[in-house]
Formats: sequence, C-alpha cells, structure tokens
Amino acid sequence: MQKLNLPSYNFKLKSSENKTLIFDKLRKKYLVLTPEEWVRQHYVYFLIDQKKYPVSLIALEKQLTINNRKKRTDILVFNAEGKPDIIVECKAPSIKITQDTFDQIARYNLKLKANFLIVTNGFQHFYCKMDFENETYIFLREIPDYK
Repeated sequence: MQKLNLPSYNFKLKSSENKTLIFDKLRKKYLVLTPEEWVRQHYVYFLIDQKKYPVSLIALEKQLTINNRKKRTDILVFNAEGKPDIIVECKAPSIKITQDTFDQIARYNLKLKANFLIVTNGFQHFYCKMDFENETYIFLREIPDYK
C-alpha cells in the first residue's frame, strides 16, 4: 500500500488466501486490506494518537437508515455525552474528493447532526465545522484536539 499524507503507523498485517489482512484494533479482528481500509485505519490511528480522541468514543462503519436505505459511516466519533461529534468519510487514495463526496457526508449529517465533518482520501483532508443556524459548513485547517 502506498504512503499517505498521514503519519506512519505499525499495523499488524498478515496474509490469508492470497489476501493481505490488517488488524483493526477497534473491532479487534483482521479485515481485508483494501485501499479505503488503508485510509480508514490510518485515520483512526491519527484521531487516537495525534488528536487524542479516546478509543471508547470512536465507532467504525456505524449503520444508519436514510430514506429507508441502510448506509454506514466510515468513522463516527461521539462526544462525552454520547452524541455524534465528528463524521469521517474515507475514500481510497485513487478517488478524487468531489462535491458528491461532500453531498454524501452532508446527507449522513442530516440524520446524525455532528459538529464536524471530515472527508479524506489519505492525501487530501477536508475539515468542516457545521453552522446549523445558517445551514452551511465552514472549512477549517484541521479539527480540534480532543478536550
């Protein structure tokens, strides 16, 4: 897998049936290492190690229903009260971040009402703070550290 625009981490990798697997420390199991999973795992470690978010507040592939269709957030971070605080949408490094990507995460947030949205493909990272009063989002340089 290619080097991303995120810190490097020592992941546990193994091979099984001609596939590379990566150990997901949150779900405590090995997963098939796809390009998107590579980005997701890096971003989870980034949130924990660099931004100091507690593991206990992070959920991966949390299911939600939108217009009777089941969807999954890539990474969902809750605040101390258990309410959604950050939604992270991860794309494979080869996928360009487009308006469609922002539309996807915005649809999720109509339901979740998180304060921050992050879109990343491992190279580009977009950080947004929600402005619910004006029904828009404000782009930020980065998300705040966990307080």
